[in-house]
Amino acid sequence: QAIDDDCNQTGQLLAAMLDWPQGTFASRVQLEAGAVRVEREVDGGLETLRLRLPAVLTADLRLNEPRYATLPNIMKAKKKPLEVIPAAELGVPAGAPRLKVLEVQEPPPRAGGEKVDSVESLLGKLRHAGRI
Repeated sequence: QAIDDDCNQTGQLLAAMLDWPQGTFASRVQLEAGAVRVEREVDGGLETLRLRLPAVLTADLRLNEPRYATLPNIMKAKKKPLEVIPAAELGVPAGAPRLKVLEVQEPPPRAGGEKVDSVESLLGKLRHAGRI
């Protein structure tokens, strides 16, 4: 899931920066020799694109069928040991962290709701609070 508020910008911007072909909203992907065939849903039906590789693809929700974890498998996973691998073993250079956590704090507690008698009193309270 993209961090661009699901506005479909990340894949397209990346393709433009790399000057690579793009296939957005892919619902089916097939690799070929030096190319990829992308099927995507458009307003008039299905559209098939053949893109040379490398290419940037963005996925549609119909691309894969998610596998949902069952309760017995969740319980088994809780009992499995967690293997910790140092970054140096993976060839990742160790250096000073680029981010520094300055402070962590809880958000302020939410104020309770309030019932109003009419729409007019609601609008008055909203105006008084500067919401409208």
